[in-house]
Order: sequence, then structure tokens, then C-alpha cells
Amino acid sequence: MSELKVDNLRRTFGKVVALDGMSFDVAEGEFFCLLGPSSSGKTTTLRAISGLEELERGRVHFGGRDVTEVPVQGRGMSMIFQTFALYPHLSVEANLAHPLRRSGASGADIRKRVGEVAELLRVTHTLKRKPTTLSGGEQQRVAIGRAIVGRPKLLLLDEPLTNLDAKLRDEMRTEFKRLHRELGMTMLYATPDQIEALTMGDRVGVIRDGKVVAIGTPRDLYREPTDTYVAGMIGSPPINFLDAKTSGDGQLSLPFLDRPVETPGVAGGQSLVVGLRPHDIALAQSGAAAIPAKIHLTEPLGDVTIIDIRARETNMKMVLREEVAAKFNVGDEISVTFDPGDLHFFDPSTGIRRERQAV
Repeated sequence: MSELKVDNLRRTFGKVVALDGMSFDVAEGEFFCLLGPSSSGKTTTLRAISGLEELERGRVHFGGRDVTEVPVQGRGMSMIFQTFALYPHLSVEANLAHPLRRSGASGADIRKRVGEVAELLRVTHTLKRKPTTLSGGEQQRVAIGRAIVGRPKLLLLDEPLTNLDAKLRDEMRTEFKRLHRELGMTMLYATPDQIEALTMGDRVGVIRDGKVVAIGTPRDLYREPTDTYVAGMIGSPPINFLDAKTSGDGQLSLPFLDRPVETPGVAGGQSLVVGLRPHDIALAQSGAAAIPAKIHLTEPLGDVTIIDIRARETNMKMVLREEVAAKFNVGDEISVTFDPGDLHFFDPSTGIRRERQAV
């Protein structure tokens, strides 16, 4: 069952087109992520769904009814903004209680629900303090609490972790997943960070130029990207793109190889853009078909190291475990290999994925 249906939204600001056919569905109880770069339309989409943005075209359906013209307060939604937007002159307790007071809840109900939310978010010890005295993580929890204290059916989150440091972002990703599991609430989360989208989302919608261009589980988007744009958005470090050609019998010629690669199911006699994930490149074992390469740069990340290699005139990235990468230095010559089954094929003119044919 679709809890939220966004259909063909359009919104412009002068000559700038913010939304251009934005469409997607979110199931009841789903954690759905919108992933896209800055200015791709994520914030405008959330504002349009919540009723904060006037649309020129399109409809928003939520909970089985058309809410396109319904006022903000009547939609049963709540939104967490990139800035915490807490009232600095009010205590944490008053910040949490504000939505309930505005809705006319009784004093007893306000105290009960504020206490429940504070305990759920582990901020009970901060209730009498002002937001400016809290840490970034505590402020974020209070902002979440204020958004959920009214028990909305849909929680919209607009890049809520952007202003936190790396450690707090990791902690809050876990916190959002915990809240989603415990509350069973439908959540729509907008972010430019693929790690956030892939680790939290049940499904991810990839945005480009004001519209969703691909939707799928994190695994599906990584393994079978629909085009070069999606392939480049999903995966860290980014996928390697290579220009290639196939011979009449379907064998693939790559710029750093002396021999063609057997690629069953690939049509012959065409140009292709080939994608090869850095994690799919490995050190060649003794006796295996090897590609000579030279280490150009190393980027240690703790448990793994990204290795920039150069094979002939082709630059690529690969990933090694840190204990393996520690054996090598910049300038070292190594031998690498890959499984042809891990290659992704795209049309060079459209960027659209080309599927292998059954053989």
C-alpha cells in the first residue's frame, strides 16, 4: 500500500526549474531516501509535500487522500530541517511541548508525551536547559523530539545531519534507524550523502535535475545501476568509467589490455562505456591473467586504503585492506585483475545501461 504518492510535481523560481516531473511512491512504514547533489530539488520536494511550497503542477496524495491543497497543519506530517530551528529562549521541555500546546493538548497529556519522547531520545537530563547549552547531537535529538511528539504519520527529514561532525553523523544514522524500527513511522529522508542513503534507506530514489531517475534498494542500485549517472552516484569510491569497443564476435577491447576480454551476452561491433567498481579490482595471484599497473596515489581510510593505479594510459581506483595496502608504496609496480562478469555496460551517447543478452 502506498502511504505517500508524489505525482508529476513542477515548481519553478523565475527561470530556475526546481522540480520537473517529480514522481515517486513511499510505502506505509517505509524509510525512503531521496539522494541527489546540491540544487537537484530535494528540499523543494519535501517542502512541496509538507505544504510549504506552492506547486504549478502535480498532486500529492497521502494516506489515501489528495492533500495538495490541504494546509500544512492538516496533513499529518512533520518536518526536520537542516538547521535545528529550536527556539533559543525556551527550555528543551518547552521546545518539545510547543507543537502540543499549539494543537490544544491538555497539560497532563503534554507532560506525559514530552516525558515519553525525552526518554525515547535520551534527553531527559536536558529538559530544563536551553538549546544553546546542548551539544550538536543533543540539539538534533531535541529537534527530532519536537517533530515526533505530535505523533505524525509521516516524518520528512531535510539533510538533518549536515551540520554535525563525522562521529555524530555516524551515531545519528544509527539513532534514526532505531527510531524508525521502534516507532514504525513512515520516513522520507533527503540527503546528498550516499552513505546516509545506502545505510538507512529501505529504498533510495536518485534525483537529477528536479526528478527521480531511478528507484531501488541500495543493493540493486549498486549492482545494476540504470545509467552512468546512477552508477556514479552510488558506490564509494566512485565507479571507474572506461571507453571500450566490442569486436564482431562480442569480445571486448579495453585500453589497458593487450588481449580482448570474453564477455558473453554482449553484442559485437559497438562502442561502449564500461564501468568497473574499485572493489572489483584485485591483486593478481601467481599464474592468473594479470594487468601491469603502477601505484600513483594511496588514500588510507583506516581499515581500507584507496589505491590510484595507472595501467598504460588509464587511471583507475581500487580498494585494498589496510594490512595488504601497507606493503606497497607510491611508484610500486603491481599486477591486478578483475572478473569480466563484474563489468557494467552503458550506451556512450545516452548513458543508459545495456543488459547482457542470454547466451
